[in-house]
Amino acid sequence: MLVSPPATIDFAALTPASLAAACERAIRDCDAAIASIVAAPAGGRTSENTLLALEEALEPVRIASGQHAFMAYVAADDALRETAREWDEKLDTYMVGLSFREDLYRAIKDFAATPEAAALSGEEARFLERELRGYRRNGFELPPAERARVQELQEELVALGVQFRNAIDDWDDGIEVRREDLAGLPESYIASLKTVEADGETRYRVSLDYPEYFPFMSNAESEALRRELFSKEQVKAGPENVQRLERAIQVRAEIARLLGYDSWAAYTVEVRMAKTRDAVDSFLADLRQRVTLKAAADMDALREAKRDHAGSDTLNIWDWRFYHNRLMKTRYAVDEFEVATYFPLDAVLEGLFDVTQGLLGVTYREVQAPAWHRDVRAFDVCEAGEDAPFARFYMDLFPRPSKYGHAAAFTLRSGRELPDGTYQAPVSAIVANFTKPSATQPSLLRHTEVETLFHEFGHILHQTLTRARRARFSGTATERDFVEAPSQMLEHWVWDEGVLRRFSRQFETGEPLPERLLQAMLAARHLDSGVMTLRQLLFATLDFAYHSPGFDGDTTAALRRLHDVSGFPYTPGTHFQSGFGHLFGYDAGYYGYLWSNVFGDDMFTRFEHAGLLDPAIGGEYRRTVLERGGSVDGGDMVRQFLGREPNSDAFLRGLGLEV
Repeated sequence: MLVSPPATIDFAALTPASLAAACERAIRDCDAAIASIVAAPAGGRTSENTLLALEEALEPVRIASGQHAFMAYVAADDALRETAREWDEKLDTYMVGLSFREDLYRAIKDFAATPEAAALSGEEARFLERELRGYRRNGFELPPAERARVQELQEELVALGVQFRNAIDDWDDGIEVRREDLAGLPESYIASLKTVEADGETRYRVSLDYPEYFPFMSNAESEALRRELFSKEQVKAGPENVQRLERAIQVRAEIARLLGYDSWAAYTVEVRMAKTRDAVDSFLADLRQRVTLKAAADMDALREAKRDHAGSDTLNIWDWRFYHNRLMKTRYAVDEFEVATYFPLDAVLEGLFDVTQGLLGVTYREVQAPAWHRDVRAFDVCEAGEDAPFARFYMDLFPRPSKYGHAAAFTLRSGRELPDGTYQAPVSAIVANFTKPSATQPSLLRHTEVETLFHEFGHILHQTLTRARRARFSGTATERDFVEAPSQMLEHWVWDEGVLRRFSRQFETGEPLPERLLQAMLAARHLDSGVMTLRQLLFATLDFAYHSPGFDGDTTAALRRLHDVSGFPYTPGTHFQSGFGHLFGYDAGYYGYLWSNVFGDDMFTRFEHAGLLDPAIGGEYRRTVLERGGSVDGGDMVRQFLGREPNSDAFLRGLGLEV
């Protein structure tokens, strides 16, 4: 297959004016192409002048969203970032408006009535079916006034989502502490903190950025300061974001009612693997029941650890990471900072690349490409033994002010078949927030961060190895409750002895991870798995409750009521939902992280039996799952790859439960 070069825009040369001009041009080009589609005579409708023409018409806006509006998440320049945020909202609003155009709907309907449409198969048939389904779900069976109201509400959701995410990314808070308050933390961590002068003494600022927040919560001896920092993290983005969220939930509920659904949850899951609200509710309830005994044992161990250390068995949520870490040290002799010295970022990347290249038959080649920040690196993807690249990915791995605060993979350009028969090279970016290198040491990753890197790279593989013909199904454009499965599956590689030995090395001496530390890490793998699962169940249950029948509109009251799902009492005065970014994008869908984990763990069993580095299984997985993107239902891909019906046995074993 001939592939177009993985070209992107010159990110380094972007200005607010050039970004705005490019986005304006994308909308003009799309408008012109849509005008040509709707102008075609009804009796002359073909796939080429209607369905495939629609894909071509949308491409300029997809490119503008993927490469220009993406700057809203990563641009270091304030003016460029603000312009990108404006256009992120404008482009999304434009796409909403396009999906409500009566003339375009009529063109698609006219084509759907032709013999050519009836004869479609494969992706083209799926493309047409999804277009028609989308119009139905946008209210095209409603009277015009009600449909107009749905459009108005959808556009409001776009604005609320942009405001909600921006408030999280812009939030800058933390605590200022004295040197003695940092007891329990190593010198390397302390040296990385910013300092301020206050009342004639030096204070150290601990922010909410991941590389500072999580180590502090896991190691700081002061319970009072852990509580203070935790409480600040739990009100991220402020009460204004609670108001934005509650308005969004109202909007979603009204849209669902207008379209004939009993709730936004019912509307959302209709097109997911789960299909029904009852299926999700049953899944979450069943998992909670199964994990209860393990979670209770975990809590007992944590209380005992606190009693031994602090003379109290009153366990609070801000204690969890600290006593989890203490158990790691005392019961298993695993110190996360010692472990991190064996995982310098460059070594982890070498290992990640080595594993996935051999497994999937590809090669990554670092290239000099204009990027949006000096820390960003670019890599072309080639078939093994070939020089011509068929994809590219960028890596933006270190925190900076107002950057996207979590870890995620972004599609900058979708892979798709072009009208001339060549294939458009997909381009993606992984964005994360790992500790930056310092003058004295490289970026060192805790093992949980190694796991995060493998997870997000699973999305990169999904996006760059795609061979879907249509952009609508490219890469991670699959069901939201399946899309995490390939990434969750790749996490297993960081728990394999052979794999870890391939790339772990002490950053100063080059010595491999000691056998005693490796075995201790593996032995501790299921520590607190019950508590961790309950925490995910809280997120999923709360999200689903917000969007299900019976929700009264008060998100904080619902949080207080459901917080016991986590095993910990609610912390008064907090509203973590204000900083829970997944409530836009994964709304009524956060259950998908747990749901898809079942399928990811089950798919891993094939590698477990054949060998984690088996290129034959890797090639089959690439062809069956990664290359197909959303062109086939997730459940069908899993069944084909496994050769049987999927089950939850591997998932439950992964929690340390008997099955």
